[in-house]
Amino acid sequence: MMAFLSSQWLDILTTILGLIYIWLEYRAHIALWVIGVIMPALDIVLYWQHGLYGDAGMACYYTFAALYGFYVWKFVKTRKKKESLPIIFMPRRQYLPTIVFFFVAWAAVYYVLITWTDSTVPLLDSFTNALSFVGLWALARKYVEQWVFWMVVDGVCTFLYIKKGIPFKAMLYGLYVVIAIAGYLKWRSVAKTVKSDQ
Repeated sequence: MMAFLSSQWLDILTTILGLIYIWLEYRAHIALWVIGVIMPALDIVLYWQHGLYGDAGMACYYTFAALYGFYVWKFVKTRKKKESLPIIFMPRRQYLPTIVFFFVAWAAVYYVLITWTDSTVPLLDSFTNALSFVGLWALARKYVEQWVFWMVVDGVCTFLYIKKGIPFKAMLYGLYVVIAIAGYLKWRSVAKTVKSDQ
């Protein structure tokens, strides 16, 4: 048992941080961005050790994106009321650029993985990476739809982490799917209230 725990300590630690992160995200608490810097920095090592090079690269992006998210949530205010950004639905004008960006990012990450790594899961690894780019951007803008992106990413990641022998992370991402559904319902309710107040 001790040998198992000592070999999985990084998986366990990042899983605990992930639980804290998703709880803070559900509550739309700005402290999620602090955990959002620490956890992916550790994930870089974890994923690299297990041959998930796309996820390791994504963890680098998460680390810097968390700094951007913190900045937006803390300092970017609405023009009308000088308040923090509200939770809202993604404007329809964002749909097409978001879809185009996703497919371009998916192709680019896939190319990198098949060209410069020995990844055994390049298609799914690049898919979750590309959709995660979109998800983090949508989270930083407080769009309700960010939860939908994470439902898909988390479901695919659960499968990948089981396949790659990262059991605690797999359980965490399975839980993330459930929490993403709850988060979507909560944020959708808040966004409807915001919309009716405008």
